[in-house]
Amino acid sequence: MSPRRRSDPRLNDRRAEICRTAAQIFLVRGFDATSVNDVARALGMTKAGLYHYFPSKEALLFEIMTFGLDRVRDDVIVPVRTIRDPEERLRQILVRHGRIATLGRGVIANLADETRALPPGPRKKVERRMRVYFDLVRDTLAELKGAGRLRDIDVTVGAFGVLGLILWLPRWFREGGRLSNEQVADDVANLALGGLLRPPVTSARRPPAKPRRRT
Repeated sequence: MSPRRRSDPRLNDRRAEICRTAAQIFLVRGFDATSVNDVARALGMTKAGLYHYFPSKEALLFEIMTFGLDRVRDDVIVPVRTIRDPEERLRQILVRHGRIATLGRGVIANLADETRALPPGPRKKVERRMRVYFDLVRDTLAELKGAGRLRDIDVTVGAFGVLGLILWLPRWFREGGRLSNEQVADDVANLALGGLLRPPVTSARRPPAKPRRRT
């Protein structure tokens, strides 16, 4: 991609529009079942016009994934690394990523299932970045386990479960419905934490003292 193309804000805006539209179509139909003509038609442009911005459907998918991973890095990974308490860190991971995943009708949803469609080089880049995020979640659960705050759950299973809850959100969430994306993100966080964490230990209540008899 040439520097001139990146520096032109009109081209950048159009690229963003193409990515949003294509991401939604890929999410609904699947990458393999979506043709370049399908994306071009949805945007009201020609196939040749689409190729002006992206040399291939795979290049378009890679840019969508890169954009989504950049958002997770900037809005989730970087802020939560500063949180010392692992329980609060885990909650913020769930809430922050949940809000991203439900924003814009799944436009920036992580299309993790479609990673296999990328060429080897881009696929390795995406998988490396996904691994960084997975390790953050897993390490947070391991920290909770070391402190005796995690239920008897394997931390790898727990990490995949947490990410699965988030990544499934764009499949069913609809903007403008009964619940806002903030409410849904909070509920998912509460659901996950309730299943992962041991309930707080409360001290047994002492029975009330019997009144002394007067002699």
